[in-house]
Amino acid sequence: MSNPVSICVIGSGYVGLVAAVCFAEMGHKVTCVDNDESRVKMLCAGGVPIFEAHLPELLNKHRGHGVDFTSDLRMAVEQSEAIFIAVGTPQGDTGAADLSYVEAVVSEIARAITGYKVIVEKSTVPVYTNEWIRRVLQRYGVDHELFDVVSNPEFLREGTAVIDFLHPDRIVVGAGSERPARLMERIYEPLTNGSYYAQAGALTGICNTESPAKLVLTSAQSAEIIKHASNAFLALKISFINAVANLAETVDADVEDIAEGIGLDSRIGSKFLQAGLGYGGSCFPKDVAAFHWVAQQQGLDFQLLQEVKKINDAQKDVFFNKVRSALWTLRGKKLAALGLAFKRDTDDIRDSPALDVIRRLIEAGASITAYDPAAMDRAKAVLPPSEKMKYAQGIYEAALDADAVLILTDWKEFAQLDLAQLNRAVRFPIVIDGRNLYKPNQMAEQGFTYVSIGRPATYNAQQGKPRKLVL
Repeated sequence: MSNPVSICVIGSGYVGLVAAVCFAEMGHKVTCVDNDESRVKMLCAGGVPIFEAHLPELLNKHRGHGVDFTSDLRMAVEQSEAIFIAVGTPQGDTGAADLSYVEAVVSEIARAITGYKVIVEKSTVPVYTNEWIRRVLQRYGVDHELFDVVSNPEFLREGTAVIDFLHPDRIVVGAGSERPARLMERIYEPLTNGSYYAQAGALTGICNTESPAKLVLTSAQSAEIIKHASNAFLALKISFINAVANLAETVDADVEDIAEGIGLDSRIGSKFLQAGLGYGGSCFPKDVAAFHWVAQQQGLDFQLLQEVKKINDAQKDVFFNKVRSALWTLRGKKLAALGLAFKRDTDDIRDSPALDVIRRLIEAGASITAYDPAAMDRAKAVLPPSEKMKYAQGIYEAALDADAVLILTDWKEFAQLDLAQLNRAVRFPIVIDGRNLYKPNQMAEQGFTYVSIGRPATYNAQQGKPRKLVL
């Protein structure tokens, strides 16, 4: 790259780590800062703390060359032109985002500034956070000529975050003046002018040299709202199709057909119209609550967001009742739970609907044997192995002698089961699918009682007879 930018990224979580390695991949010189010494040591030694496609390869490629890791924030700030804040903003008791980590980092930045810096909000924050960052810096005596504050929200999906960063739908930059805007344009120039996509070994995606990434320049306040509004709207689509699914079941309609018919409308689109257990993870639940709180602070009653959350919470009840209805009673039942992460291709279990359902089933007297390709270690920290909660090393081990199999996460391997082998492993051929990975007729042909979301259930006439276990 002919004009690289020296960048400091504060925070090595999902957003910070992905941003750091992707900036290095684009040709910039990056220092990633974290106050967790053990995490820094692991990253320096070649460890990868999160499960994310392409991340290990990019870390190996750029560690020690394009990106370094340190706990020395002052040094990193002094050496950098742009400082990206990518620390956590967890949900507080009121629904508001807890910005204490952001404030703590800003106060440290203030003590390290000796020359002009562009300070970039990369964490998801409520509107006017840019103004509060400015105020904190000035309270610590930093001359307003020595900094500008920019909003640059992330739109990353866990599991595809690296590709999402390098091949974005859009890059949103909220800047109040020309000087910081020009620096942000320099940072993203390899994507916006297409030069990155022409490089040998560049990761492929939706962008290319003829159709490079697009940069949208707005005010900081607009950029902050764009992030919250985007996630709230996607959560709305998920809750909407789940509400439609519940209606479809009452009239023996198929929500998959309905979603296809809706999604073919170019004004709506098919993405996020998959009925299931509802949304989870680190973004949607927190961002919907924070966006609602922001509206309340401005004297607005954003009732629609309350309904989005209400429908999402109720969807776990819907699934729990499906399990209970299929099995009659839950006490003493042995259930195989396929999936622990909130979605496929990640080990993130934060606000995972799968864990909420499992907890309720255990409380109702069932015992669970769970399997997930990536999230079991994290799950064991919150649901330790016990008499009622066991972990298997594979799908069919989890299903062994189970009264029913529950599909809770949409991992590809769960959509490609050897149904004959599964049928031999279970005690009763009952599958309750919270992700609609199979067609009801297909499961009936394989001898399963199959219950899914928003579609008529299919029943195996032999379901009431325990069969001899054959492996």
